[in-house]
Amino acid sequence: MENVGRCERKKLEEILDELANGNAYGDVLRAKGMVPGENGDEWYYFDLVPDEFEIRLGKPDYTGKVCVIGARLREEELNKAFGRS
Repeated sequence: MENVGRCERKKLEEILDELANGNAYGDVLRAKGMVPGENGDEWYYFDLVPDEFEIRLGKPDYTGKVCVIGARLREEELNKAFGRS
C-alpha cells in the first residue's frame, strides 16, 4: 500500500507487535515499510518477521509505503491501521 498516513512511534510499535505476534491482521510472514512520523520531519522505516521487528529513523521519501506478505490478510484492518481508510 502507498500513501499511508502519519504514525506516532508508539502506535507503530503497537501495530508491528500485533503483526509480528498476533493474528488480528491475518497470518503475517513478512512486512516492511516506511511511514511518516507524527511531525512529518521524521520517517520510520521498519522490517518485520514473525516474533520480531525493528524500527529505525530514515530520510523522508515522497510517500509512505507498507508491504505485508502472508496468508488470509485482513486488508481492511491493515488499511485502517496505517491510516488509509
